[in-house]
Formats: sequence, structure tokens, C-alpha cells
Amino acid sequence: MSAGLGTGPMPAFPDFYRAINNRAPFPWQARLAKQVARDEKWPLEIGVPTGLGKTACLDIAVWWLASQADRLPEERTAPTRIWWLVNRRLLVDSTAEHAKAIRRALLDPQATGTNDEAAQVMNAVAGRLRALAADRNADPLEVIRLRGGVQSRVPTDPSQPAVLLSTLPMFGSRLLFRGYGSSRSMRPIDAALSGTDSLILVDEAHLANHLIHLLPDLAECTQGARAILVGARSRPQVVALTATGDALARHRFDLDADDEANPIVRQRLDAPKSMRVRKVTRDVEVARGMVQEAESLLKQAVGPTTCIVFANTPATARAVYAELGRSRSNGFDYPCETVLLTGRTREREAARTRERILDPVSGMAASRDPRAPRDRHLVVVATQTLEVGADIDAEFLVTETCGVRALTQRLGRLNRLGRFECARSVYVHAPPRKGKGHPRGAVPEWPVYRAEPARVLERLEDAIDDAGAVSMSPRHVAEVLGDPSDDPGRAPEILPGLLLEWVKTTTPPEGEAPVELYFSGISGADYTVSLIWRAHLPEPGERLWPRASDREAIALPIGEVRQALQDDGVLRRVASDGVTIETVAPAEIRPGDVFVLPIDRGLLDEFGWNPDSSLPVVDMSIQTHGVPLNAEGLKRLCAVAFDDLVDVALGIADDEDVDEADQIAALEGIVETLKATTACGWEAAEWNGVVSNIRPQVISSANEVSRLVLQIAIDSGDRSDELDETSLAVSAVELEAHGVAVGARARLVAERIGIPNELVGILERAGLLHDVGKADPRFQRWLDPHARSPKLLAKSSTPRHQWTATRKAAGWPRGGRHEDLSARLVRRWMETHHHGLDPLLADLLIHLVVSHHGGGRPLVRPAVDDTVGLIATTIDGRVVEASANLAWIDWKHPSRFRRLNEALGPWGLALLEAIVRQSDHAVSAGSVSSSKEDHR
Repeated sequence: MSAGLGTGPMPAFPDFYRAINNRAPFPWQARLAKQVARDEKWPLEIGVPTGLGKTACLDIAVWWLASQADRLPEERTAPTRIWWLVNRRLLVDSTAEHAKAIRRALLDPQATGTNDEAAQVMNAVAGRLRALAADRNADPLEVIRLRGGVQSRVPTDPSQPAVLLSTLPMFGSRLLFRGYGSSRSMRPIDAALSGTDSLILVDEAHLANHLIHLLPDLAECTQGARAILVGARSRPQVVALTATGDALARHRFDLDADDEANPIVRQRLDAPKSMRVRKVTRDVEVARGMVQEAESLLKQAVGPTTCIVFANTPATARAVYAELGRSRSNGFDYPCETVLLTGRTREREAARTRERILDPVSGMAASRDPRAPRDRHLVVVATQTLEVGADIDAEFLVTETCGVRALTQRLGRLNRLGRFECARSVYVHAPPRKGKGHPRGAVPEWPVYRAEPARVLERLEDAIDDAGAVSMSPRHVAEVLGDPSDDPGRAPEILPGLLLEWVKTTTPPEGEAPVELYFSGISGADYTVSLIWRAHLPEPGERLWPRASDREAIALPIGEVRQALQDDGVLRRVASDGVTIETVAPAEIRPGDVFVLPIDRGLLDEFGWNPDSSLPVVDMSIQTHGVPLNAEGLKRLCAVAFDDLVDVALGIADDEDVDEADQIAALEGIVETLKATTACGWEAAEWNGVVSNIRPQVISSANEVSRLVLQIAIDSGDRSDELDETSLAVSAVELEAHGVAVGARARLVAERIGIPNELVGILERAGLLHDVGKADPRFQRWLDPHARSPKLLAKSSTPRHQWTATRKAAGWPRGGRHEDLSARLVRRWMETHHHGLDPLLADLLIHLVVSHHGGGRPLVRPAVDDTVGLIATTIDGRVVEASANLAWIDWKHPSRFRRLNEALGPWGLALLEAIVRQSDHAVSAGSVSSSKEDHR
């Protein structure tokens, strides 16, 4: 049955928008929705000034997708996934909050306080979105925010409607099969979900110029490939959202006369924004000059108010913050709170900063009533991270020298809604930093903005009125500043050979081209590494548990990290499998690396990255996975020696016999000690909330630190299926039933998104056969050590801590891949029996089976194995045998892999892999039935 059959009536866009936002859309928002639905495509550029609701493009995209739910999947033109890209990692991101509000309204309209009419609208849209997905019981819309440079969630499956909020590097790296934070095994899935069936809304697209040009170049490189999805959904569809764009008028969507006649739009376009210019003679005077101007503005205020101070670098921002901290009470009639916002921080510290900025009494959220009384000034010192996507509204603003586009965006945070009568700002201009090597007579250049600030200063000075200021309202700002003259620089040319290197995710080639240059440009490439802080540091070869999560990580420029850690000697780096610890020297730090630091190393304070800080750092993994049961880690955490208690608790005391009662007493003693202290870096209330959930129980596994468990465990979000621990389950699962369920699920997902019929059959068969290699007697002994099951198993209920011991006892080699055996059996079946598949489909079936844990791109890593036996199974009623030696390598697979990439395209092939793999994930997680009939 088509996904579209049986869906209810589709509400009009104004009704949908009103149900979510409790107000009517602006004329341009309703007009754009109508145009997109009529033309079945988006304009290349949406040139709406800041402060006029560009976030509504999310509403339009979701509404458009739901509107096509009654079509056959192959006839849909609206992409399933909606990406919202910004060039910087935002701490105060109104778009992310709005996406979550849409999701909440779709999930439970009544809970959001909507009236009956609005609830009917939301229920209708939610039902249509659910009809698009393979799982009718899933959420109508997933919302995923990619925060740092380590693993993040992905949509449940390729048919699941989703909104993903990401920075440019996070998206660009995923698109090119080198996703920041993606484990080696997950890179193909991340590439598929970014490179197909995706609408890319690029906020302030001038910051993503190279990415926008990269996408058509990638299409040029894969011209001969077959489209897996019909029409535009086979590739990403890009829309630039910018108030300072470059598209030709025929490709650009702008305000019209109806918008100009709207009183709210007119109020925002004419919002008073007076700007003075202050020039300093040396760049070292910038910080002090900005502090002086901020203090002057606050002293002129008639009551407690708000001020944003924009700095160009984190170093300048910290200098301004420190200076304001020393002098902010001088001459002020009211208390003053100062917040620092640089974007280089973890989610924990970011959440606290957001709370302060968006506080309903003392914050500066645009939704706050400006007439509500304040009890203090609020000054936010920020870098460019606050230029885009932050729905905040300040009465005063001070900004450092910058370019046309940056100044336009910064002014968008000043009197954003036009509700302040005397909003004022100061532009602090400084000459470029000395020592940049410019010859005499050359045009001076500033970091990032190059020569443009000289022109900005000239235009501002030309526009100064008799009162010594310039009107910079949104209606006039372009007239004052003129067209941007920034130069994004150049990016290298993309070539088909590069793609063939990047798609090799299992065994990346040595010396491959870095992907950053191609979406960020040669001069603007964002080379970052990620840091996490833990109380326990695994030794080399041990496993990091829990895996690093994006909530605890901070992504930083590689140069700053190298400088900060240059004297640290040996560093602990997370290997490419996302779990094993290896050691490297600071000089060996590479882009995309993830490092584990001890919590007493410092380098982080309440506002994020601070190389000068020696304060202890909170280990965020404890909040979700419990306390590490390790003497050194506990001492680092609580400054208390636990050596003897830990040894007894783990039953490893050398000088005495330890029975169960001794272990329990030791565990209880550790828990009581933890409750009686406050961990280093934690606030007492926060720590008490964690330790009150700790139980004197231990979870442990080989090569991982044991932990005291929490009463309420939170899912780690572990997305990697590279290790065979994915064969663990709450209860044993039969092999044949598992294959049938995965095959049925893969067919359903493929049909929902409109995969061609001949490929749907291959996907179903790949799901059916993907685990047949688990029929190896060694693997079965591993899954079922006591031979309790009369049938072959796909999943085992063996406890995690026994997994390594049972593997060794079963004789299954370390690093052996069951999917390699599955592919051998499938190949042998096709060699010895008539299968009726053409060569390409035969290649595809083999590849989908061998790659269902992320391997086979282009090879499966061999294991040390000396077995000479055969593995046997039954396929289509026929017995098939193949070698069981896991040291053997299929050297024909690289050419098979190349042919498939050329025929189906890198992202088309990755999408087919993702369908099989995510179907396996869903069935393995128990989120779908194991019965084929239940999938019909």
C-alpha cells in the first residue's frame, strides 16, 4: 500500500503556522509557502532582512512535506530531511528551539496549550508525516541538533521526517564521508542522510559560499550515476537564507508591497538604530575602547537595560569581559550582570549561559516584553557566534571593526523588533594588526574581513548626520554600507578521483585530501579537534566507556589545542573505531581527533574554553552512566583515597579473601563517602542530584572501567554498530526470524521513500541474508555458550561483562567479522545456483550484506584465524558452503565497490546501505516487530 493512501485532509499553510506560533504569518511567509507548493521547488535565495521571521522556512518545509503525503512515494518532490545550517556553533539558537516547538506541537497539541481548532490542524499534519515513515508509531518529526565534533544522533531511518540543525563543518564533513564525530562505521549512513532526500536551508549563506558551489560540482562528478530516488530528491536541494545575498533577481525571493503594508513588518524595517563611530589608533586599544563605550551607553540609560558587545575573536571577548568585570560598577545606577559567549563551550556550560541570556526577568530574549521591569543591566560579550540565528533583542550595542555582512547581522540583534525608541550603537574601528607583512602602499587587511573594514568605515563616516550618528535601520543599512565586497577566497577543484578516495571509509587511504578545504575554502578551512574531560582515563588499548558524546565535547581550532597541550607529553586519543584509546604526542594531533583529558587538567571555566584556567572540570558522563569504580579516578573526582575499598568492591584485593558480603560492604562505603562529599568542579546541589541516584551495584565489561550504576540510566546514544556487541539483546533472538524481520523492514523503508522496485527486492534479500554468517558454529557457541537454543541465534542474552570470555571460549577470533562470512555464503550461492540477477544487482546484494556493519568499503578487515573448516547454511532451500577462515580477504571486492559507486553514485549506494543497516538497528533494538506479517 502506498504511504500516501488513507491520509486525511491537508490544512492550509496559514492555519498550520497559526497553530504553531499562535499568530498569523507575515505576507511573505504565506506567499513563499504558496510558491513552493505551486512550483514544487524552493527559490535559490530568500532575501528577507533579519528580524522578519526567516525561521518560518522550517514551518514551510515541514508543511510542504506533509502536503505530499497522499502522493505515491516516487512522485514526491518534498525532501524527507530538512537541514538548517549555520556557519558557527550557536549557544542561543532560536531555530533549534523553534524546531523543538514544532515537534512538541505535532506530538501532543493539547500539551502545548493550543485550542481545539489548532489541535485538529496539528493532528492532521502529524498523521500525514507519520504516514511517510516506515514506522507508523514513530514520532511525526525528529529534531536533531549536531553539537560538537563527536557522535550525535541521526534520524531513525531514511523514511523518517526530520529536522537537523548543524554547523557547516558538521554537515560538509558528513556529506564527504568524513563526518566529524562519526565513527568509521557510521560515516556512510551520515553521508547518505545528508547527500540524498535533503533540503538544505543555509542561514546567512554568504558564510557557506564554498558549500553552495560544491554541491553542483559533486553532481557534475557523478553524472553517469543512476538516480536512486526520482527527481530532485536524489540530491540535496540548497536554499540560501540571507539578507545580504548575491543571487540574480529571478532566483531570489524578496519582500513585496504587501509586506511593506504590514504594520509589524514596517515597524521592524524602520526600527531606530543609531550608530556612532569611534576610532582607536592601535588594535591593542580595541578591548578598552569597547568597554568604555559600553559603560557610556549604560550610564545614559534611563533604567536597567541590555547591551551586546561584539568582538571578533575569543581572546578579545575575554579581555572585554575581564575589563567589564573590574569596572562595571563604576558610575552605574543599577547592578550589572556580564555574560561571556564565545561558542567554544560544552552543552552544560552553554545551557547555563542560555538561561541567563533568556531569563524572563533579566534576559534579552526578543519574546520578552520590553515594558516589564528589570532589576539590573545585562551585558553580553560575544563573538560572531551570536550574529546568526539568535532571537535576542538588545537596546544598546558595541561592535568591533567588521565587514558589511557581519555588521548587518550584528545590527539584527539591536532593537530587533523595533520596540525601543532610542536604541543606540557604537562601531569601534581599529587599524589592522601590525606584522601582517603588507608592503608599503598596499591596502590594509584585517583578519577574516580582509580589506572590507576600510570601506565600511568610509561609508559610515560619509553618512554621519549633524548629530554625529548614522541611521542603521534595516531599511537603510544596505543603502549606507553598499554591497558587500568580501572575498570568500577559493576552494580546490573537486574531482571524481577524490570521491573514490573519500568513500573508502573502512580503510581510508594514506595521505588522502582533507575534506575541509572543499566546503570551507583554502583560507577558511575549519580544522578542529574535540576534547572531553573524564575522571577515569583508560590506558592505551582499553575502551572508553561510555563512548564520547556530543553533549560533553567541545570542538576547538587545532592550533589552539596544540599550543595548550604542547607540554602534556602523551595524550589519550580515541581511535577511529570510536572506543579504543591510543596515545599520541601533541605534535601528532590531527583534524577531527577526539582527546580525553583528566578533569584536573583544567582549560575550561563557566563560559567554556579557557587555556588559562586550572579549575577542575565536571565529568559529564557521570550524570548519565554512573561513577567510575577506579581508585585513581575517584581520587581525582573527590580528592579522597579509595584504594582499599575499590579493590575489595571489585573482589581483587591481594592480601585477603573477599566474599560477597565484603564486596557489598565496600560498595556501600564508597557510595556513602561519595554522598558525604562534593566532587571537584561540581556545585553541591548538582552533585547531590547525581549521587542520590547511585546504587551500590557494579556494571563492568572487559577492557572497560567498572562503574557504580545510576538508578535511572540514560541511553548513551551509541550509534556505532562496528563491534559485535550489537549482537547482545535482552533475550535470545532466532537467526531466521531476525533476517525475515530485517528484510521486511528494509522493503518497507525502501517503498516509503520511493526506491525503484528492482532495488527494493535486493534490499529485502540483503536484509534477509545479512546475518547468515552467524551460522558459524564458533559464533553460535559465543551467542549460546550453554547450547540452550535448539535453533540458530542472531542475538544473545549473555551479560555484557561475560562477552569477551565467552568469545574466547567459543574460539571466535578477536576482530572476526560475521558479515564477511555472510557475503561469502551469498557469493557461493550465486555461483552455484541460478539467481536471475544481472551483474550489477548481484554485486549490490553482496555489498549490502558485507557492509551491514560499515565494513567492505572497500575491504573487510581480516582477523588472525587458522581454521580450515567450512561454514554451511541454507539459502532458498539449498545448502551452501564456504570457507570459514576469517583471515581470507576478498580481493575482488574493491573493484566491485568501485563499479557500484560509479553506477549508483556514492550517495545512492550509501543510501541503500543505510536502509539495510538502519532496518537492522530498528529490529535489533526491538522497536519493530520480528514478524514479517506485521510489516505488511
